[in-house]
Amino acid sequence: MAHPMTVLVTGAGGLLGAEVTARLTAAGHRVLALLHGTGDIVRNDGTRLTPGPGTLVPVTGDVTRPGLGLTAAEGHLARTADRIVHCAAVTDFGLPEEHYDSVNVHGTRHVLDLALVGRTPLVHLSTAYVCGERDGTVREDELDTGGRPGNGYERSKLTAETLVHEAAADGLPVTVVRPSIITGAARTGRIRDFKTVYPVLKVFTSGLVRSAPGHYDAVLDLVPVDHVADLVAEAALRFTDARGHTLHAVGHELTLRDFSDVLAEYPSLRVPRFVPPSAFSASALCGRERRYYDRVISLYAPYFRRRVHFDTARTAAFSGRPAPTHGRTYLRRLLDHCLKAGYLGGPPPPRVPAARRTHGSTQ
Repeated sequence: MAHPMTVLVTGAGGLLGAEVTARLTAAGHRVLALLHGTGDIVRNDGTRLTPGPGTLVPVTGDVTRPGLGLTAAEGHLARTADRIVHCAAVTDFGLPEEHYDSVNVHGTRHVLDLALVGRTPLVHLSTAYVCGERDGTVREDELDTGGRPGNGYERSKLTAETLVHEAAADGLPVTVVRPSIITGAARTGRIRDFKTVYPVLKVFTSGLVRSAPGHYDAVLDLVPVDHVADLVAEAALRFTDARGHTLHAVGHELTLRDFSDVLAEYPSLRVPRFVPPSAFSASALCGRERRYYDRVISLYAPYFRRRVHFDTARTAAFSGRPAPTHGRTYLRRLLDHCLKAGYLGGPPPPRVPAARRTHGSTQ
């Protein structure tokens, strides 16, 4: 756009929302940053967001309420926005179904209600895992292909994205961005919040759970938070090109064999054993191990079964950037940051030299 835009960003205080907001203000635009509470917006590197050359207008609201819980004046400002970027969502696993429905489903419906007033272009954040439990290649133009959702989060995001596509069929300008598992920055591995796959790393590498059901050729797709934020901001700023498309914001594909081999390079980290799901019995685990399995690992079990690849042809054509590669190198970067930050127990020790590794090759 030749002139500055006003962009409403929901969930602007979240990990991804903060990075999207930073990119939009850096490009000279005004961002209405919808926050659930008061306080600074903290970026992934731990610094407070200081906008420029654009402007930042924090507004307190709640996507679970009609009109996003905004005052009359703030509601008018939101309705006159040039773009809406809907990042707000609950992403934790294992929560009551009604919590996912309240935030992810009804929250999206309320955002759509706002967007429909002025036919405001909407960039909606979904998840690549709306594909459900399936194997094979998932195309960007697919939605509900009959795969069973792996958990309540995936179910709610599938329902929300379905609402978005229904609104698009009624004429609302829409772009959908589907991230995979959002993890640390591409170059540093740094992460502000140790969520998504990080609790799994902690439980496995500390030896609290030593075995889990999974296939060694199952694929985890880890995408750097900055890669996702770049794509979301670009979709908002180049909306004419992005309109009507679903874009896979995916990243480094790692099989469970890759995962295990990289963990084995770190002497201080335990390596879990993956057992074919048909042969695994949670009841055979000891008391403490069973508790951690039930509380953490079981919530992620569908990700240890999927042999899935996310197609990125449309995303690459739009952004001109291919999906990230070199998954093992990236995982080492994540682990090094976790160790340096103390999340996995201490600074990174020297890794086992390549000649002493027992499995596979590096990437």
